[in-house]
Amino acid sequence: MMQITARARARSSARGAVEGLPGLDPGGILGPVKKPLIIVESPTKARTIKKFLPARYAVKASVGHVRDLPKSTLGVDVEHDFTPKYLTIKGKGDVIKELRGAVKGATDVYLATDPDREGEAIAWHLAELLKLPEPKRIELHEITKEAALAALKHPHVIDMGRVNAQQARRILDRLVGYKISPLLWSKVRSGLSAGRVQSVAVKLIVDREREIEAFVPKEYWTITAFLEKARQDDASFTADLVSHRGEKLEIGGGEQAQAIARALEGAAYRVSSIKRREVRRNPPAPFTTSTLQQEASRRLKMRVRRAMQVAQSLYEGVDLGASEGTVGLITYMRTDSTRISDQARDAAREFIAGTYGEQFHGTTRHRVREGAQDAHEAIRPTSVLRTPERVAGLLRRDELRLYTMIWERFVASQMAAALFDQTIVDVAAAEYGFRTTGTVMRFAGFTRVYEETREEDAATKGRVRLPDLNEGEPLECRKLEPKQHFTEPPPRYTEAALVKALEDNGIGRPSTYSTIVETIQARGYVMQQERRFVPTPIGAAVNDLLVEHFPKIVNLDFTARMEGDLDRVAEGHEDWIGLLRRFYGPFESELEEAQEKLPRLELRDEPTDEVCPACGRPMVIKHGRFGKFISCSGYPECKTTKPIVKETGAACPKCGGAIVERRSKKGRVFYGCGNYPKCDFISWDAVVPERCPVCGSHVIAKTRRGGSPQLQCAADRDHDVAPPVSATSS
Repeated sequence: MMQITARARARSSARGAVEGLPGLDPGGILGPVKKPLIIVESPTKARTIKKFLPARYAVKASVGHVRDLPKSTLGVDVEHDFTPKYLTIKGKGDVIKELRGAVKGATDVYLATDPDREGEAIAWHLAELLKLPEPKRIELHEITKEAALAALKHPHVIDMGRVNAQQARRILDRLVGYKISPLLWSKVRSGLSAGRVQSVAVKLIVDREREIEAFVPKEYWTITAFLEKARQDDASFTADLVSHRGEKLEIGGGEQAQAIARALEGAAYRVSSIKRREVRRNPPAPFTTSTLQQEASRRLKMRVRRAMQVAQSLYEGVDLGASEGTVGLITYMRTDSTRISDQARDAAREFIAGTYGEQFHGTTRHRVREGAQDAHEAIRPTSVLRTPERVAGLLRRDELRLYTMIWERFVASQMAAALFDQTIVDVAAAEYGFRTTGTVMRFAGFTRVYEETREEDAATKGRVRLPDLNEGEPLECRKLEPKQHFTEPPPRYTEAALVKALEDNGIGRPSTYSTIVETIQARGYVMQQERRFVPTPIGAAVNDLLVEHFPKIVNLDFTARMEGDLDRVAEGHEDWIGLLRRFYGPFESELEEAQEKLPRLELRDEPTDEVCPACGRPMVIKHGRFGKFISCSGYPECKTTKPIVKETGAACPKCGGAIVERRSKKGRVFYGCGNYPKCDFISWDAVVPERCPVCGSHVIAKTRRGGSPQLQCAADRDHDVAPPVSATSS
């Protein structure tokens, strides 16, 4: 019997020992088979890994965090080195019981939580809770069989620098939130909260709104000449007035514009100079978390939170059918690095050369941004051979749209620069100078695959084809067009612009941008109008109080320095408890002073003439996360509410009823008929009272990227519906 057992053990050990990977417990013949156990956070990730790893591995999910600070109390012992009091998260009992059972039957335990500070902290909490004597930490930067097997060969210990950085961030946020929030409840209104990073984001939005309110538009004029080569009607182009007697010219009013137009009457136009040069446009870097969120917002109109949810599903794994099974399609999506691996670079080169030609492969090495943690690669497809066309039938709509964007951006980042021939033509007329710029693409380069989304004006500027011209050549002016303009205030933040501002100012990190954007809306401090952030009255009031009494909390430089300090903790260069001490001393003094000096702020609801149909009390206007609404003044006893109907002055094109502004369940503004549900007309763009002068269809105000609304015929966008601008002084 002993001889049989020894042979069985030898066979079992041989089957399990593959290239340095752990094998089965040799006791499989005599008792329950023990397996190496891999613990991840996500059930989806667990299912993906289980499908492609050998059956000798058990894979379980913790379903996110298993321990956290208590919800109802501070949970931090400030007097004893800020010791946190961690509790098992409510509802996790069955998960933990299952994990403990799995650990008992495991030969080894591998903690494969996400490869960032949050994931490191989850791994540490699991090790503490499950009492693992020698936990093995592995990092999966992509969910593929090759990456998982490679990680299992090189486990390491839990990185306590990362863990302590996450603990310090969590405790800092808890101290700010639990110390300031009760003060706001007593002085302003119950239910309010203050966050260390969210308050800075709100300040950015409030400051921008006040810039806009204080902005004074300045009038200016442009004059455009419609020119053509003599006796060649098909060789026309336009040029803008730029100089007078060789000096830069600025036109401040209509009278000046008209005087210039009169001075140019009968003037002879000729080409005074032609300059030609080559212009290179280098490919964009592959995506980081921030640039992915920005481009998804601009290009796909996808909210930051949604973009990260979809990216998470692409990272954790998608079933590609019998050919490949379940596999992660992109690398880890929380990163601030543009670095890619040599293997990925080589695979991209081979793909580009084989698909587009060797001349399309580039040699650009994208620099990693100064101050980046550079802990992971950029976001890229796990295999460049999985083109969007190959996976199109296997992905949901948003998954395919985001994956396509990630794949195209990565491939483009490894391609050659685009080359343009740029021609700058100066035209002289009397004492005035006009200029036009024409750009013709000579080599498509990376634009064969992808072009970064730009503001509309910037994207089209200079893309003009010019006729063949020679210096000294006479031109004919068919028309001079003076046009009035006004300078515009800085635009309100979109989600994309806010994420960029946070990154540029060193506020937050890749894993926090989405949470910041969602939190400030959920708290009712800001709302979105036409996809741009506007502070609510309560958000502006709370911001002003924090600026006055807690200047460091809402100071951009202070918050950015704190992020740098947390980075040093993660790198093992700074003690996390010392960091907390340095913060808490001054903060406690500010808190005590604010408790004495902070005035009680009364935020009154706006009265209306309406009476609540349910209880007879007056109805008032309140502010919510999606804007104003009418509510019973008896809230919370009476919860009657109704939307504020805002008429646009336009008539419904279907039934003639009034077009009113409405909001969807998710807060997005749309325009519908006031006779709903009898009439189901809706439009995502504002409907204006004017009708198309060409076809009589209704006209919409289309908001272009980065610009003011432009009128457009709903039936045919090419119809000219813009009212003419008079060339007279206002």
